Amino acid sequence: MHSPAETLTHDEQPFDYSTPTFVTDAVRKRLGRLITYPVLHAKSTALVVIDMQNHFVSATVPSAVPQARGIVPAINGMANALRAAGGKVIWVQTTAEGALQAWPNHHANFLSASSTTQRLASLAEDSPAYRLYPALDVHSIDHFARKIKYSAMIDDSSELPSLLGALNIDSLLIAGTVTNTCCETTARDASMRNYKVVMLSDANAARERSLHEAALNNFQLYFGDVASTHDVMQRLTS
Repeated sequence: MHSPAETLTHDEQPFDYSTPTFVTDAVRKRLGRLITYPVLHAKSTALVVIDMQNHFVSATVPSAVPQARGIVPAINGMANALRAAGGKVIWVQTTAEGALQAWPNHHANFLSASSTTQRLASLAEDSPAYRLYPALDVHSIDHFARKIKYSAMIDDSSELPSLLGALNIDSLLIAGTVTNTCCETTARDASMRNYKVVMLSDANAARERSLHEAALNNFQLYFGDVASTHDVMQRLTS
């Protein structure tokens, strides 16, 4: 596991993010303040960690995102803080099980035949690439959900919505990879389902800084909060 930031390679370094002025101006004009959710009640809050599987994270897998390895300490720190405060941690994994049936357009038109074959084999649930990245601090009290599509908050993609209901969760902290695809779509759809949502700026990873920043900017403009794990820890109340 990478502990100190200095042990990370250049490609693994998380992107620094600060909210640009045009976003803060727009949020302040719309809301009258900059933070939508200044207090988060830990017992009704879940950290939802998206796709931190070997397929998307491990250096041994060609499709992986190098920066995803760099956000592991931030995810582990947030998970431990939330557990200590009484909240839940949910690990969401993309599965190939039922993917062709549930999402045929994506596999037929967005991927080549060889890419589809490789993806489905890698994300089969008996594949090592399907497993969570080993440096993640997963506890026995944590919860798990599988998803087929980018968003884990669509009913025919994942059991996450029903799990959140069973756990009496109303607030979500979104982490994982990649920022601008599975993390962003899950966060947006959660917002549309009336959850309070915060995207964690230092616990999301993308392939390009511009994509990471654009996703966080747009989310903050229209859907919820963007904050660092440190800032969110200050908002938690038990």
